[in-house]
Amino acid sequence: MQPQAEMRSPMCPYPFRVLEIAEEMPRCMTMRVAPDDATGDTAFAPGQFYMIYVFGHGEVPISTSGDPAKSGELTFTVMAVGSVTQALCALKQGDVIGLRGPFGRAWPVDLVKGRDVIVMAGGLGLAPLRPSIYHMLSNRNDYADLALLYGTRQPQSIIFRQTLAHWREDAPIDVEVTVDTAGRDWPGKVGVVTELLMGRRPDPSKTSALICGPEIMMRFSAYALMELGIAAENIYVSMERNMKCAVKMCGRCQYGPFFVCADGPVFAFNQVEQLFRIREL
Repeated sequence: MQPQAEMRSPMCPYPFRVLEIAEEMPRCMTMRVAPDDATGDTAFAPGQFYMIYVFGHGEVPISTSGDPAKSGELTFTVMAVGSVTQALCALKQGDVIGLRGPFGRAWPVDLVKGRDVIVMAGGLGLAPLRPSIYHMLSNRNDYADLALLYGTRQPQSIIFRQTLAHWREDAPIDVEVTVDTAGRDWPGKVGVVTELLMGRRPDPSKTSALICGPEIMMRFSAYALMELGIAAENIYVSMERNMKCAVKMCGRCQYGPFFVCADGPVFAFNQVEQLFRIREL
């Protein structure tokens, strides 16, 4: 009889080594990491997240931002806003971190097959959405029209510039980018991301939407889509919360009746619409 494979606790991190760190903008880095031993796995579904452990600093939940079809490595995009993320952004090539995961409910890329898909991203919210776009482009025949509407504060805060340029020029997806404010040298659009919906006439019967960004951006984007006739159950949002255990034990990420680490981070908007209206929840 063959011995059973050893099962590692979901609370035990796997060692991963940093392959590369690239600056997206000041205090925002994208890093590629690979397993440092044979036990590490890199399979994930678009929209899932990992708990990243920085030795001597602690853990932080970060969604994947790379191509799910690219095996052997993982990609994360991190903004330095706290002690752990500051330590992450200070890492160098060859440093080792710990990863637990993947965790959470993914973007419904299978459920929206055959439909038009509008992807709306605000600021760093493009990072958790990028794997879903990679997936849909790699399986382009499974989807109808694809559109990416991306808004950020200013031109300097645009992330994944090369990827956006490639998608706009060469990929079968409609890409529009807008910024809240810009100088005279900015050749693109100025305004909030919902303004990119103006003039669009989606077919509500066959259109779904994926949204990620600040909660106020997601709320107004969802309502703008609903005004175009798209049902709330066909609009999906990704919720960010301060997750600690990631296995529905500590309650730190409870959001009304949901635990974001297990029931999310992706929710249909009709599941959380009422919760959006409760201040401080």
